[in-house]
Amino acid sequence: MRLGVISDTHLRSFLEMPQELVRAMSQVDLIIHAGDIVTLDIIRGLEKLAPVHAVCGNMDSPEVRVKLPEKQVVEVEGRKIGIVHGYGGVGVTADFVKRLFPDVEAVVFGHTHEPMNKLSGGVLFFNPGRACNSYGVLTVGNNITGEIKENYY
Repeated sequence: MRLGVISDTHLRSFLEMPQELVRAMSQVDLIIHAGDIVTLDIIRGLEKLAPVHAVCGNMDSPEVRVKLPEKQVVEVEGRKIGIVHGYGGVGVTADFVKRLFPDVEAVVFGHTHEPMNKLSGGVLFFNPGRACNSYGVLTVGNNITGEIKENYY
């Protein structure tokens, strides 16, 4: 199963999303958004492409914060994936998210705008970066692997 992973869209409308990103997200089985969505219009647009699991971030509107959780665990093909936006700097965020999800095989997070695809202690730490610059794809099967797509436009 292929999962499209984005974070930090920081856009007010789905129509502002780069068309290359929209095309990429239309070719996955599931989309994960790790926060800083800004408005629910982004989620509504993504839901037309594939099912979406999303969390709110620190830059999200009250409308988004009321609708979406701060963190969640989703199960895909029997594998658990934690999703959270994150807080702090690059190193602080990775340490922060590690403590939140003790029993998952992957943690998807955002906030830093810095892509990360790192296996540590048997857990994949995956940050797709800022959506207008990069996105990620997780492949879930016998294990979970990630790929970052940078400068895709």
